[in-house]
Amino acid sequence: MQRIMVLGVSSGVGKSSFSRKLADISAIPVYHLDAYFWKPGWVESSDKEFWGKQQQLVEQDSWIIEGNYTSTYEIRSQKADAIVYLELPLAVCLYRVVKRRIMNHGKTRPDMAHGCPEKLDKDFLMFIISTYSARKVKMRKRMKQFIEESPHNQVIFLRNQKEIERFLKEKADALFSNPPIR
Repeated sequence: MQRIMVLGVSSGVGKSSFSRKLADISAIPVYHLDAYFWKPGWVESSDKEFWGKQQQLVEQDSWIIEGNYTSTYEIRSQKADAIVYLELPLAVCLYRVVKRRIMNHGKTRPDMAHGCPEKLDKDFLMFIISTYSARKVKMRKRMKQFIEESPHNQVIFLRNQKEIERFLKEKADALFSNPPIR
């Protein structure tokens, strides 16, 4: 596993935190798509700009790219050799989004673009709630397709916090006990 996509069922599932921890264990650089999509003041990048940045990232020998961004999934999946998919309950995701907002009040998270202080509004909460079930179905189809595309592709499906912690503590350490020299 050298080119890893970290996907999740929803905002608040823990993709960014998981990716940072995996990067520490593996010595593989992590890239957060939110930091590439958003510009200061919560201005969206153009499709061309966002796609171009990802096309550059995926050409590297190793990477962890965190974020769902359905419109650019193919750019990443064509070069990835692994998907780590996090699927925690909706209530946990919502709790974490609210907690994240409180904990980062007036600050920009490290996985966001500069000049995008943490925010939370009703529309974002409704987006999480209204897309959760459909996203579960879509992500499971994507994982199945990813495995079918190549016998070398791996999918790691983590369904709760215990599985996430166990993977990071036991399995990730074993997978990356001899990380590549940079």
